[in-house]
Amino acid sequence: MKWMCAPRALTPKLLSSVVGAALIVVATPVAAQSEARIQRLEQQISALQRAVFPGGDERFFEPEITPEVRRTGQPASPQVTTSALTDVLARLEAMETQLARLTAATEVNENALSAIDRRLNALEGSGSAPSGSFATPAPTPVSTPAPTGTIPVPDERAQLPAPPPQPTQSSPSAARVAAVEAIVKPVTGDGAEDEYTYGFRLWDAGFYPEAQQQLALYLEQHRGHRLNSRARNLLGRAFLDAGEPRAAATHFFENFQGDAQGDRAPDSLLYLSESMIALGDTRRACIALAEFGDTYPALAVGRLQGMYEGLSGRVDCN
Repeated sequence: MKWMCAPRALTPKLLSSVVGAALIVVATPVAAQSEARIQRLEQQISALQRAVFPGGDERFFEPEITPEVRRTGQPASPQVTTSALTDVLARLEAMETQLARLTAATEVNENALSAIDRRLNALEGSGSAPSGSFATPAPTPVSTPAPTGTIPVPDERAQLPAPPPQPTQSSPSAARVAAVEAIVKPVTGDGAEDEYTYGFRLWDAGFYPEAQQQLALYLEQHRGHRLNSRARNLLGRAFLDAGEPRAAATHFFENFQGDAQGDRAPDSLLYLSESMIALGDTRRACIALAEFGDTYPALAVGRLQGMYEGLSGRVDCN
């Protein structure tokens, strides 16, 4: 019979050794599993980043961490980056767009200048100015009230026979001389304006030959004065009211042609049409009316509307 030995009591030192060995055995597979899980998580996070932040080149990735909320609490806008090639292409496209706009604007300006050139050449007529010139011809000085026999009208020059020589007039009667002398010539200190005003007063009183001479004298002595446009127009009216539409038409067109922006250039164009109507030349009357409507559209519905519509109703321009 073998002797049975009673189990030895576990001392504290022996107990700690046993527990430590057991922990080592258990901890080894747990640590290995944790490391594997960490690696899998890292791979999944990298794959997720590639899906959320795709890049053109696999060597480059967006930052793995970007701020989602600003300090103000508003969502932060995504950071957009472009390559150097993208920047160059964008600038080239902008330059091409600007160049196309400049080219279109240049073509519009060239077409407008060509239209103005053609219109001026038509108005100036052959020989008045070189082809392609934009210079406005200087107004023809009025030295005598006699007509020239050539009446240029818009778009062409109409050669009309000169009127027959006027018979020599007898000396005015004493009564007429006295009536003319009763027209007071103003003295304001502005000699040029006084000469014009005196011519206007003679015309307004119905002394048309005397008004013709006075206005022609004013235009000869005071070229470039601010009232020249009014004087040339009034000189034409003095001939028209005296029953001489041929001479009147010459002065009306010279006033329009010499300075289309003058005070009475629009009036002269309408009176030119009236002179052509008096001569029975409907075609040229219509040309003058059309030119007035094109050049002075505001006056056609403004200050000169009544005269324009009245003349248009007297001729058939269709």
